Amino acid sequence: MRMFLERSLRRGLLISVLVSLAAPLGNAQTGSQNSYQGSVVQQKATNTVMPLSLDEAIRLGLRSNLGSILQSTDVQSAAGQKLQNLQALLPTVIGTAQDSVAQVNLQAEGLRIPGFPAVIGPYGYTDFRARLNQSVLDVSSIQNFLAAKHNFAASKFTAKDAGDLVVLTVGNAYLLCVADAARLASLRAQVKTSQISLDQAVLNHKSGVSPRLDELRARVDYQTIQQSMIATQDQQSKDLIALARAIGLPLDQKFRLTDANPEGLTQTPSLEVAMAEALKTRNDYKSMQEQVLAAQRSLAAAHAERLPKLTAEADYGEIGVNPSNSYATMDATGEASGPIFEEGKLRGDAKIADAALKQKQARLNDLEGQIRADVQNAILDIHAAEKLVTVSRSNVELANETLQEAQDRFRSGVSDNLAVSQAQSSVAQADDQYVGSLYQLNVARLSLARAIGVAQTQYKSFLGGQ
Repeated sequence: MRMFLERSLRRGLLISVLVSLAAPLGNAQTGSQNSYQGSVVQQKATNTVMPLSLDEAIRLGLRSNLGSILQSTDVQSAAGQKLQNLQALLPTVIGTAQDSVAQVNLQAEGLRIPGFPAVIGPYGYTDFRARLNQSVLDVSSIQNFLAAKHNFAASKFTAKDAGDLVVLTVGNAYLLCVADAARLASLRAQVKTSQISLDQAVLNHKSGVSPRLDELRARVDYQTIQQSMIATQDQQSKDLIALARAIGLPLDQKFRLTDANPEGLTQTPSLEVAMAEALKTRNDYKSMQEQVLAAQRSLAAAHAERLPKLTAEADYGEIGVNPSNSYATMDATGEASGPIFEEGKLRGDAKIADAALKQKQARLNDLEGQIRADVQNAILDIHAAEKLVTVSRSNVELANETLQEAQDRFRSGVSDNLAVSQAQSSVAQADDQYVGSLYQLNVARLSLARAIGVAQTQYKSFLGGQ
């Protein structure tokens, strides 16, 4: 039961994260979907045991998580592309300094003139010059620059959305480690209880009160719980490694978790309220809206390729045999140009831009539906998990009461320890289900915060004000 529940929870969270990562983010979403499980280590391990709260883990994750860092570099790349498109609208000035020396063999060039020297030179000149190139009117370049501005804005929204994904990833990793610790504490208590039952069975067998079968059954129960504890310790070690990887801690840095599983009650918003908030705050939705605007500008730029362009060129400099014996020269040219017959390229560019716009519009529409599904699924998971917590908490109390009664009956010699063995199994299952349901509830709360788009700023309130 435990393995099934834990595997289902992890798979559910993984699907949630992958859906978010797979949302259409254009060129900004070029990193691996698993990048949020990694990090860039920015500190050295210490010899002390580091106390680690959920707040601190999320702070470290926002600073060092690989997914967040990659998105930040995508913002830098988009800013560079915007500057490149801006340059097409700005004047370009290039300066040159040239010192030339030449000697020409006229006969080698085929010129043989009687009485004229065969070789001319050496001779030379010096030229210092600045050249200006300015686009006076280029509608296509203007539209391309506006498209780059929208792409830059989209990349910034994507980087902000990465913060929510980091909170979801780190929060899940932290809560999973907390659940492991709670499960280990429960198993240790079960080992002590099982030890008492085993000692009683050994004593009863030696006293001739009960058969050896009771002792063997009690010993099997005791070792079975030890096996579960060993497996849980191994899983806890792996989950701690995964947490360290997500927040950028060196793997040889020892740390201990300071926060427990939040059990506080929270008020879950209605679907309508949560959906309206999500459409206002989800940064991936804002990013896709900007990408649609960028695609519209790109289409306008493709259509504007048919329009004439006005450019101006000028140069000014000093030229002469040497710097002290030179004269100023200049040249200025204005040019109007436009395509006369370039129909294949023009139509092709327009079709490509139009197809890209339709793709972005379709992705935006799909993302709106995905946001509604994310919000609705998270709310359903919260309601189901809250009921599971209530039922599993009651089951823990009933299972412990049943175990106590079975131990008393066995100790009194009224019955054998079969009921004790069954009761111990029920306690183990009930404890495991209770820990798993708490983990499921808190992950569902984090998922709702991410679905609404406020995980980075309001995750505490969604976890019961931890």
